[in-house]
Amino acid sequence: MTGHRDHLLAEAVRLREDGRREEARERLLALCEQFPTDPEVAYQTAWVHDTLGLEAEAVPHYVRAVERVEGAQGQGLSSDDRRGALLGLGSTYRVLGRYPEAVVTLGDAVAEFPDDDALKTFLAMALYNTGRAHDAMEILLTVLASTSQDPDIVSYRPAIEHYAKDLDATE
Repeated sequence: MTGHRDHLLAEAVRLREDGRREEARERLLALCEQFPTDPEVAYQTAWVHDTLGLEAEAVPHYVRAVERVEGAQGQGLSSDDRRGALLGLGSTYRVLGRYPEAVVTLGDAVAEFPDDDALKTFLAMALYNTGRAHDAMEILLTVLASTSQDPDIVSYRPAIEHYAKDLDATE
């Protein structure tokens, strides 16, 4: 059954990648009925809903993809897919105006994947939406200082890192 599932899942992903998203959605929803606890099927189903602008419908699939059930069979998502699903869920919560849920989801994701700057960036956006602009700026300035190759940014890296910790500093 696993080979059959793998084939059907790969086919649905290919349809999504080829821009045939509605067909992919139909196939993935059918796979969800066959494999209701499969995290990969849930993740791909969430993803296709997001690409179609059906964010509210994507949420339960993202939740199923990332939940860790005690004693569950199987490995769950790969690390990369888990990271993508957490980013997708947090971003979708934010787009839906569910800002506190976005902050919790993305904050937990950053704790789990502390080197992922995309997660940090989406967390900063969610923090901004909850009125936590100072925290958002600290994250963004830290990411900017540590990742930019722009010579002008690099030359000011120590100052940017200093002010990231305390934007209200005057010295």
